[in-house]
Amino acid sequence: MSERLYGCVEAGGTKFVVGIAAAPDDIRETIQFETRTPRETIGATLQWLKDAQVRHGPLAAIGIASFGPLELDRQAANWGHITATTKKGWSDTDFGAQIGRELGLPVGFDTDVNGAAIAESRWGAGRGKTVCVYVTIGTGIGGGAIIDGKPLYGLSHPEMGHIRLPRHPKDMDFPGICSFHGDCLEGLASGPAIKARWGVSLSDLPFDHPAHDIISWYLAQMVVTLQSIMEPGCIILGGGVTGTSGLLSRIRAKAGELGGGYFRGRADEVIVSPGLGDRAGLLGGLALAQDIVKAVDTP
Repeated sequence: MSERLYGCVEAGGTKFVVGIAAAPDDIRETIQFETRTPRETIGATLQWLKDAQVRHGPLAAIGIASFGPLELDRQAANWGHITATTKKGWSDTDFGAQIGRELGLPVGFDTDVNGAAIAESRWGAGRGKTVCVYVTIGTGIGGGAIIDGKPLYGLSHPEMGHIRLPRHPKDMDFPGICSFHGDCLEGLASGPAIKARWGVSLSDLPFDHPAHDIISWYLAQMVVTLQSIMEPGCIILGGGVTGTSGLLSRIRAKAGELGGGYFRGRADEVIVSPGLGDRAGLLGGLALAQDIVKAVDTP
């Protein structure tokens, strides 16, 4: 049987990364688009995937790891839609189903963080862990949990970015930017929330600026919450904000203090960077594409 090729889509609130891959270590081609309107961005994605099949050969499936919230129930009339999102203009967008119809291919569809979590669990920092969690801190904040190799779902996918936290004593007046909850985690510690307070990204602020302590404190609260609920073998922190120099060390130190020595997992060992680097999201699309092909092939 000839080698299978897959279309992979990492759909973020700021940019789309689209690629063709056969395996994690065999990515044939990628391209990046700015996330604009649904019509522009999905249209550009579809056209590139159609053209890529001319260059590389037919695809077996498409995997889409997308910002959300998403409708993941394949029995629902609006399966494959982005639902009530904070991304302006994207609520109720037909995404996954539209890609499948236009290309005539099976589509694996999940959140960007679930996709990255699956990829990290299989090929990256979460490999060999019974429970691992991937959290991205960037334009938004989201997280996915993998338990025994499978993503965690309830009525829908997890929304870890919208947990409620105590307020930092030096950050009591900022109302938060989440259009649904105000001062949830995303409303306080995402990239846009940082810029709303201090005018620039965290990495552009001096190392001794109080913002570093405030943001690391909020993210450490999140870590301790996740440890309390799941005691994961690793908590993988990705996204643009985590690229700030020294931030992971601050989070580890504060999470250790907040945990009080109670949890089996030591904060300085459990909190890690993505093993797949900036490929985690795109490889999440690959994992979703591979899984939908297996599901279709299984009688």
